[in-house]
Amino acid sequence: MAKPYRTTGDGVSVSVRATPRGGRDAVDGLETLSDGRAVLRVRVRVAPADGAANEAVRRCLASALGCAPGAVTLTSGATARLKIFSVRGDPQALAARIEALCHPE
Repeated sequence: MAKPYRTTGDGVSVSVRATPRGGRDAVDGLETLSDGRAVLRVRVRVAPADGAANEAVRRCLASALGCAPGAVTLTSGATARLKIFSVRGDPQALAARIEALCHPE
């Protein structure tokens, strides 16, 4: 099964499908796209204006992973729904947290 992340030397790279104006700030689990790629679904309340939604997604992802917002950086997809975030920290611990978000009990 495809994973929405890959480990890097200093953390993980996470593929995200953002939903602005989603009614609440939350990580909604795993989604498999039509091309087979896996992404983490993240919804935020704010509208996609002047980078506000990107900032909200960044903070929501940081909160869900239990790390500081400064450890999460948008690396691609600033104007797209599909985004890639880089998260600095222990790669194995971050991977375990992402797996838990993908498969909530």
